[in-house]
Amino acid sequence: MKISEYISNDVKALTLNSTIGEAKRLFNDLTFSHIPVVDNDQLIGSVLENDVRTTDDDTKNLNEFKHLFDDFHIGNKDNWIAILKTFSANETNILPVLSAQNKYIGYYELTDILHYFNDTPLLNQEGFYLVIEKGIHDYSFSEISQIVESNNAKLIGIFISGYKNNFVQITLKIASEEVNEIIQSFRRYDYHLLTKHKEDLLLEELKSRSDYLQKYLNM
Repeated sequence: MKISEYISNDVKALTLNSTIGEAKRLFNDLTFSHIPVVDNDQLIGSVLENDVRTTDDDTKNLNEFKHLFDDFHIGNKDNWIAILKTFSANETNILPVLSAQNKYIGYYELTDILHYFNDTPLLNQEGFYLVIEKGIHDYSFSEISQIVESNNAKLIGIFISGYKNNFVQITLKIASEEVNEIIQSFRRYDYHLLTKHKEDLLLEELKSRSDYLQKYLNM
């Protein structure tokens, strides 16, 4: 399913002639943080619920409050990563959508986009996650892919999940039953593992016991 199929028009946008009272009644029936305001198919902005609630005169038109509108939107051809980023950057749960001609065509709801994201192989396909770390100038996606595939595994997803000092943290999802072989391969290539797995913990425990035994025998 294309993400653009989640564009909704169930709730009609407000207009500049809509009153504060109309906006309040609409917010009473919804869980939206904002409602788009449109004039002749052009998005003017999105009005925040808190701004509406703190306005006492319900007879005033939204045209008098344009200076309070939030200006954010997404294109109908943009991908889900750009959509999620725009949701997060604007702390909203509704995102106006514009056509290539910059006309308002509807909106995305955050819950729908999260459902879409949940249906991607990155989340719903069987596999395990690894978070690895290496110098910001030393890592290579091609090297990471080669390490995974050389262990007869499939790389389902890969993305940079953080930066810390001069290191980059990379999250992988891998389809394979040979978890430990992959972990050891990354260590041989000087990647630091930030996640722990049962097989890896077992090896550490065995090594610890072996070291303790060796120390005992040398007494």
